[in-house]
Amino acid sequence: MTTSPGEVTVLLHALRHGDRAAGDKLFPLVYSELHRLARAYMRRERPDHTLQPTALINEAYMRMANASIDWENRAHFIGVAANAMRRILVDHARAHMAAARGGDFQQVEWSEALGLPAERSRELVALDEALHELEKLNPRQAKIIELRYIGGLSFEEAAAVLDISPRTAKRDWALARLWLFKMVNRGKDETP
Repeated sequence: MTTSPGEVTVLLHALRHGDRAAGDKLFPLVYSELHRLARAYMRRERPDHTLQPTALINEAYMRMANASIDWENRAHFIGVAANAMRRILVDHARAHMAAARGGDFQQVEWSEALGLPAERSRELVALDEALHELEKLNPRQAKIIELRYIGGLSFEEAAAVLDISPRTAKRDWALARLWLFKMVNRGKDETP
């Protein structure tokens, strides 16, 4: 299904003004993009993750539907969806880590423990915490990470959402990635 670039924006504006039917028309128009995004997220997750891309989309969409958001355009919608998906996965990762510490004790064979599925959960939580720190220091750089890495937007689309030039978006992207890499990897080099 092909849509004009403004069709989603028109529906988002109608939704913002209380037209609930616009939400029913919107979902099919953005579903393939949301599914691509959810699949990309799930490829980065641990192999035994209980969520499927479709469930991730539905949960994110429900969170967004219950939020009061002043929608700007399609890129803004996808960016918010990416953020919602990230938060859902971080919540699941934290729950998984709590269960791994005995919150949901289950005896496993040593060979299963060698797979270290909780490691990806720790990395996701570390990335989320670093992204929150970056947001305090430089909100625009944090938003670039969300829109580009998590939302899958191009530099041009992310720049349009933030009302900056693509060149500025690229510079913020490079600086933010470097900062996040250092924050996520700090302490890994230290031996216990």
